[in-house]
Amino acid sequence: MVRFFLEIAALVAVGMWGWRQSDNWFKYVLAIGLPLMMAVLWGVFALPNDPSRSGNTAIDTPGIIRLVLELAFFAFATWAFYNMDYKITARVFGTIVFIHYLVSYDSVQWLLNH
Repeated sequence: MVRFFLEIAALVAVGMWGWRQSDNWFKYVLAIGLPLMMAVLWGVFALPNDPSRSGNTAIDTPGIIRLVLELAFFAFATWAFYNMDYKITARVFGTIVFIHYLVSYDSVQWLLNH
């Protein structure tokens, strides 16, 4: 459940960040396009039989690549909060992500082994 909320918060952070990058119509493209692109990448690049997901995948991805994708996803969201001057939110979000990966070390190990 924590991971789901982290994923949603990351998409919201990136959408908010995209919205603030422009004063014209392009902010709509960034605010909708960036989170949509990240969600598609998150859903498409997966490992077959991943116990944390449905097990289905569009593109079979090695575990290390999936882990790097996940870490990049959350790092970008943390940076987006920080860049928008939500520094405390960025620290809290980053800390929760870090703790989540520490607590779910078995999932990280599974990713590294596949």
